[in-house]
Amino acid sequence: MAYDEDLANRIRELVGEEAGLTEKKMFGGLAFLIGGNMAVSASGQGGLLLRVHPEETDDLLDRPYAEPFVMRGRAMQGWLRVDPNGVRTKRDLQRWVSRGVAYARSLPKK
Repeated sequence: MAYDEDLANRIRELVGEEAGLTEKKMFGGLAFLIGGNMAVSASGQGGLLLRVHPEETDDLLDRPYAEPFVMRGRAMQGWLRVDPNGVRTKRDLQRWVSRGVAYARSLPKK
């Protein structure tokens, strides 16, 4: 499944003014990186993939439409998937994107 171009454009509208922004195809989707660190991605599996502080992962998984990002059978702390239903509105998308951007900004530039 290819990533959702409309979702990628919606993300781009929200992060377009971020300093150090780049776009890169990753994990089958289109990732938005801040200072070389992935913040958020229009996932190739649908919905959103984002990075958050690892200590926030468990609390954020209690939110509707959030699920763990699983790689090679292992849930990855600091990574979340958000179902497409969880990013239907601009407000919902903004909440998730802001978290990913804030975390990416907190990391050392690559």
